[in-house]
Amino acid sequence: MTSNHLRLPYFLAILNAGIIGLSFLFAKIALDYASPMDTLAFRFATSFLVMSIPVAFGWIKLNYHGKPLAKVLLLAVLYPLGFFTLQAFGLQHATSAEGGILYAFTPVVTMIIASLFLKERTSLYQKLSIFLSVFGVVFIFVMKGSRIDLSNMLGISLLLLTCAAFAGYTVMARSLSKHFRPAEITYLMLGIGFITLVTVSLTGHAAAGTLDRFFAPLASGTFIVSILFLGIASSLVTALASNYILSKMEASRMSVFSNLSTIVSLAAGAVFLGEEITVYHLIGSVLIIAGVIGANRLGAKKPQAAK
Repeated sequence: MTSNHLRLPYFLAILNAGIIGLSFLFAKIALDYASPMDTLAFRFATSFLVMSIPVAFGWIKLNYHGKPLAKVLLLAVLYPLGFFTLQAFGLQHATSAEGGILYAFTPVVTMIIASLFLKERTSLYQKLSIFLSVFGVVFIFVMKGSRIDLSNMLGISLLLLTCAAFAGYTVMARSLSKHFRPAEITYLMLGIGFITLVTVSLTGHAAAGTLDRFFAPLASGTFIVSILFLGIASSLVTALASNYILSKMEASRMSVFSNLSTIVSLAAGAVFLGEEITVYHLIGSVLIIAGVIGANRLGAKKPQAAK
């Protein structure tokens, strides 16, 4: 595949990072109105129902005959179910700053897993570039005064598992791209997430006699707007884009783009929340961008589709 053919995957990878960076802001807003589990239930209900419209009208064609559906079930266990569940419980025992620092290591975990299971090879310069992007994220958090408190081992362990879950999803989706089209993987992932998360949330409310609280946030226009962004842009669009990118690009190269979301989060915080942008934010952002460019340009072999 020529570099020209990679323009769309590169664009979508950057778009994904931008959406994910903004999703932190919208998730923070949504959590003012609903619990984490209820927010996830509404989020994936929205994404699945929206994608069901073009599927129902035949605008998106799906064909699962003779395909390894069990592997997609495992994929959905890793993401969205495993990732978001581990993240929610991890953040109950650790700070969001610790979560941001540890999530930055996802490209490193992805590189290791991809080398083991997909036999992806990265040059020394690419490895150094991936670590440079990780260092850029960690540098920003450390300069803000954030630290990892080793006394929060339960939270840290769960957040590290979120890295493994997302890395596992990235590698497995890359492997499954030879059997499924991106829309087919995405629809099953979102459907499994929708059924599981809504069932868990409603069951919990029914047992506690608080079903009215599940629907109460829908009275807020702000909550609805946040859920529409999280469900359509941050879940549906990013899932479709990620599964497409992974059919065209190595998992290790794609994963490093995730650290660009830190830059978008900083920009969103400055624009919408009035947060200050300092010199160390700019230095860290330059390191992240340099790492992303290096991982995709330095010593890269000719790109090829998933095998």
